[in-house]
Amino acid sequence: MSQSNALHRRQALKFLGAPLMLSLGGTALGSLLTACGGGSDDAAPAASFASASFTGMAAPSLATPADMAKTLVSSTLTVKFSDDSTQGFSLAYAPFFTTGDLVPDGKGGTILAGGYVDFAGKPIVDATVAASPRQFFSDSPDGTSLLKLDNATVAGVKGNTVFAVVQFEYTTWAQDGKTDMYGRLPSPIAVLTLDQDPATGKLTLVKYHNVDTAPAMGLWITCGASLSPWGTHLSSEEYEPDAFTIAGNAQFKAYSQNLFGDATQANPYHYGHLPEVTVNPDGTGTIKKHYCLGRISHELIQAMPDNRTAIMGDDATNGGFFMFVADKEKDLSAGSLYVAKFDAGFSLDPAAAGAAITWIKLGSATSAEVKALADTLKPTDIMDLATTDPLDATFTKIWLSGKVQWVRVKAGMDKAAAFLETHRYAALKGGSMAFTKMEGTTVNAKDKIAYSALQNMQSSMVKGNAAWNPDFNITIDKALNAGGVLTHTLSAGQKDSAGTAINSEWVPSLTKTLLVGEDLATADALGNLANPDKIGAPDNLKFSEKLRTLFIGEDSAYHVNNFVWAYNVDTKVLSRIASMPSGAEATGLGVVDDLNGWTYITSNFQHPGYWEAVHGVVKSTLEPLIKANYKDKFGAQVGT
Repeated sequence: MSQSNALHRRQALKFLGAPLMLSLGGTALGSLLTACGGGSDDAAPAASFASASFTGMAAPSLATPADMAKTLVSSTLTVKFSDDSTQGFSLAYAPFFTTGDLVPDGKGGTILAGGYVDFAGKPIVDATVAASPRQFFSDSPDGTSLLKLDNATVAGVKGNTVFAVVQFEYTTWAQDGKTDMYGRLPSPIAVLTLDQDPATGKLTLVKYHNVDTAPAMGLWITCGASLSPWGTHLSSEEYEPDAFTIAGNAQFKAYSQNLFGDATQANPYHYGHLPEVTVNPDGTGTIKKHYCLGRISHELIQAMPDNRTAIMGDDATNGGFFMFVADKEKDLSAGSLYVAKFDAGFSLDPAAAGAAITWIKLGSATSAEVKALADTLKPTDIMDLATTDPLDATFTKIWLSGKVQWVRVKAGMDKAAAFLETHRYAALKGGSMAFTKMEGTTVNAKDKIAYSALQNMQSSMVKGNAAWNPDFNITIDKALNAGGVLTHTLSAGQKDSAGTAINSEWVPSLTKTLLVGEDLATADALGNLANPDKIGAPDNLKFSEKLRTLFIGEDSAYHVNNFVWAYNVDTKVLSRIASMPSGAEATGLGVVDDLNGWTYITSNFQHPGYWEAVHGVVKSTLEPLIKANYKDKFGAQVGT
């Protein structure tokens, strides 16, 4: 290699002096991935980026218990150049904060990270320990979007201004350690202003802003999220409350009490939708809730490069695979909703041909239309429901949340049923409502492939199970608790089940299995119930176009530590790149290929030290370590 060539490569690599950081750090891969080189006209062309690969790390063990009680990153990235030379970089983890920290509010004061507030913006107080009341704060940060605006105007930033939107799914326990708080508090969502060092890529928090969620009627169990192609944060509301049984739902009553100060004020039809957050140049944010993408167990949607098509997993038992096609680009406030019907080709064998998809149109609507219906209708206005066979042919037998029901839509109520009782209506219309916990979705735009995570393959997917219906065409012979990842071929020219053209070139048309985990017949010496060297209960998914890598975060009750994996779609190599504290779920996964020339992988974790059966071997050793690291297990981290 010529001296000039070497010089240009060193110049391109100078930003890589700092380690590539998982989540909150970075490397100037953004520049390398685009092009490296330049120089005089007579100089030899500089070596350019060719490919990247990850070298995985071993799973932590009780030989070093401290490693099991923290976020551990000891993996590396190797960059290969066009001259066949390579350069390796160590990855690291850099948290922005631990929830419960006091962080800068951008006004000269501080604010509680992950703190809960009511509809009026006042702190919600945890008084379960009478001697020390305190504001509730979350131990479960989740969906995170990292982005920039060209006209940012936030005081205190010395380098480049970068923003992150972070949502907090729930808090596990009140401070007495006994009062279950899951789903009983309105989920907060925050905009972080980050100062990006142009020389190192390091991100430093300079402002934390709580987004006012009152315009969205508060938020319910915000889980995974994605960054839209137009730069907004697409949030989620998981496990929509069942309107038919809401009178006996103590969880929802507590939510309503904490949000409004009234246990009966919250309307179940206002929850289970898709919120969208827009970041403002001053580091604040605004939110609107889209009521026309179906009221399902929204986990993590993916908007396609056409700025109109979105595919959606459904984190439920007897869940479906859904698609929304917006009427206008970059505007999710109006469009058409579809549910997938699969043919008989579904298989866990990656070599199988796959299952073709027919899309059933459920309806078209605007968000404003559906919101007006939600404001005024009760479930009995929309449909009749029976939990035992009414012996009436006008009712249709469906499967919902693992149980059988019979439903009948009332005259003139199809639109309300499609968008407010989406699970029941999709089942009634013949959708393949068979999946269990279809979680994150993401897209590989170059290959026109989408990916979906199935945290578990259980109950409604298993032949002979009470929740299984052979007409769904989603059948496996035995439960696979460790789950897997599906691929969907994206196609143009598709028609729905009525023969009407679907106005999108990004329609899933064929589904195959990409990766599966492996359940263990008996637990290993550490307690793992699934093979720790394979994926276990995949949840968050994100794809890097430049790295040609699918990133997979776990939410497993089968691995003693949950991991983040990198799967190269060209080499088919799966590499473990991070380990979460034992008992914690890997959340907030995100990838930004080029943010002012730097590449970032965001990652959070939830509820460290949440002990389940899989932790029997390690619990006593790790409990004091995790308590010391994370505020007696009430704190969790947001970072890269």
